[in-house]
Amino acid sequence: MATIKENIQEVHRRLVNACTKAGREPASARLLVVSKTFEAAAVREAHAAGERAFGENYVQEALDKIAALADLRAGIEWHLIGPLQSNKTRVVAEAFDWVHTVDRLKIAQRLSEQRPERLAPLQVCLQVNISGEASKSGVAPADVPALATQVAALPRLRLRGLMAIPEPAQDLEAQRLPHRQLAQLLQGLRDQGLALDTLSMGMSADLEAAVLEGATLVRVGSAIFGSRPAKA
Repeated sequence: MATIKENIQEVHRRLVNACTKAGREPASARLLVVSKTFEAAAVREAHAAGERAFGENYVQEALDKIAALADLRAGIEWHLIGPLQSNKTRVVAEAFDWVHTVDRLKIAQRLSEQRPERLAPLQVCLQVNISGEASKSGVAPADVPALATQVAALPRLRLRGLMAIPEPAQDLEAQRLPHRQLAQLLQGLRDQGLALDTLSMGMSADLEAAVLEGATLVRVGSAIFGSRPAKA
């Protein structure tokens, strides 16, 4: 059975190969290690293998891990990639570096108001429901320009780009389509004058498709840590 370090090396090989195929610099697509449901020890192991950016879905689980890994805090970038409820915005604004799942103005306003002055601005992405799934969070594509303009104007936040979790597809071309649509949305925002640089898209199963369409942050968990333990 491969180690976490070996799995990370394999994911980086996949990223480099995908960037090469897309005619991109390898450094233009960054790995975000998705550590949800895995213990702090696994994060420590991935950190020892050179990783610095970690994505968490569940706020309380993440806070416990951030506390357990306090000795590494200066060298870790914590990303919230799961849904965010209004009653959790304060702790998230205080503890995280990035939030990928802003999908309404109220959440962004609360994060802006609650981000401590002593910290750098909170980096945020708008989550887009790119496949129009009823079960998924995210702003509808048609509503992205208005929300982006509002969020970009808030203090203590820096709007970086867009995030999506497309509906699963089996073949490469089908996987590429929603990622292409997200990239086109981002380009439209840039054309409006917003200085955005981030496309948070692609996971273990569709990493290559996402990179081919311009992903800059690829969220990979199972290909690094293996199958997630069942939640109790």
